[in-house]
Amino acid sequence: MKKVIVLGVVFMSVLISCKKEKEGAPAASEKITVEEPVSEECYSAIIKKDTIAMTLNIKGEQLTSGKLSYNFYEKDKSFGTLIGKIKGDTLFADYAFMSEGLATVRQVVFLKKGNAYVEGFGDVVDDNKGKVTFKDTKQLKFDGNIVLSKVDCKM
Repeated sequence: MKKVIVLGVVFMSVLISCKKEKEGAPAASEKITVEEPVSEECYSAIIKKDTIAMTLNIKGEQLTSGKLSYNFYEKDKSFGTLIGKIKGDTLFADYAFMSEGLATVRQVVFLKKGNAYVEGFGDVVDDNKGKVTFKDTKQLKFDGNIVLSKVDCKM
């Protein structure tokens, strides 16, 4: 009887240790997912006395977060956040910012050309709820008025 109990305890110990080992390590047939890192990219433009700066935190084709500021000479500044996505070579984002004491959301679109982003312009629609969007993003003009060149990100 003692042998049966001892054998039972040994058998259970082996089963438990095998199960713990199996839970800790992935099986050969299981896929291991590697989390894609978030990369930070910074862009800037100085046009006469105006400065535009953009910081993007990108994960794959998702703009996880970003910042955009327009500092126009002798005009109100605007500074805010970007949330959006990248489709091919084009960045589509909502720019939420404060200007003249008002909170606004404006759609922005940038076309990537080499190490720069060119801002797109076109006809817009105001939904009267604080959001301005483009009527048709396929009709945007990327004529190079605002070209943000890649710069080192400040620490």
